[in-house]
Amino acid sequence: MGVIVYTPIYNRKVEMIENTKFKITYYSNKDKKHITRNGTWTDKSKFWTSKVGAKLMTYFDDDAEGYRTAKGSWKVRV
Repeated sequence: MGVIVYTPIYNRKVEMIENTKFKITYYSNKDKKHITRNGTWTDKSKFWTSKVGAKLMTYFDDDAEGYRTAKGSWKVRV
């Protein structure tokens, strides 16, 4: 089953299919720099909006072997 993901940086929708490998780049507020990570779209991955209206994307980070959430704008390359 595919999931439609909105990527705010390009304002377009892309269908993400389970087990799809991709690279994601986003600005890390914690590290104060842009970060690029290898990710996988899983059954637990999701696109959602926080209670305060921030756009979020949760995905499995292959580098850290755990789930991460990108906030605001990001770039996904398949």
